[in-house]
Amino acid sequence: MPSTWPIELRDREIELRPLRRTDRRAFERLRADNRAWLAPWDATDPDPDARRPPFAQMVRWAAEAGRRGTGLSLVIVVDGRLAGQVTAGPILHGAQSSATLGYWIDRRLAGRGIVPRAVALLIDHCFADLGLHRIEVGIRPENTASLRVAEKLHLRDEGLRRALIHVDGAWRDHRGFALTADEVATDATGRGVLARLIREAEAPGGDARGL
Repeated sequence: MPSTWPIELRDREIELRPLRRTDRRAFERLRADNRAWLAPWDATDPDPDARRPPFAQMVRWAAEAGRRGTGLSLVIVVDGRLAGQVTAGPILHGAQSSATLGYWIDRRLAGRGIVPRAVALLIDHCFADLGLHRIEVGIRPENTASLRVAEKLHLRDEGLRRALIHVDGAWRDHRGFALTADEVATDATGRGVLARLIREAEAPGGDARGL
């Protein structure tokens, strides 16, 4: 079931949208500025001779996957500036009806609640607009910030998965987290993950500083 492409998702100052050719300079600068910050968590190719594809090719691949409904690769834009990225892919339809999510954020914006909101936006889109049943996230046990994102979004811990993803030059263990559409109480639009996140942050004892 192909998705409507291109898509734009918004929550106040946060926008999720496809990468554009005109983003090249800002995107490459952002990646360069955050290379050391992201290296321990970035997926890598086990082939030592593999190279990252050219930027223009990345944009084409993302657009093709978006049109076919097999993947979503969206940049996080905060107050008009590139700040990170969220992805859903591969997206499987039919009997599995699922997607695996990934995300990263500029280290200067970490801890401000941007990633949980961006991921919640994407999950709601996957459930409400794409009709998916399940989303999954793999997180390295050492990545405490990302584990906190899973906790905020009520992702269910499904245990340790050995040597799941090639990261930072080696096969690494990850904890698997998941959420299904029927675990989320939705509003009239069919959305619920972002609404729950905001509701809990604004409740007495919650932390609304990042919202």
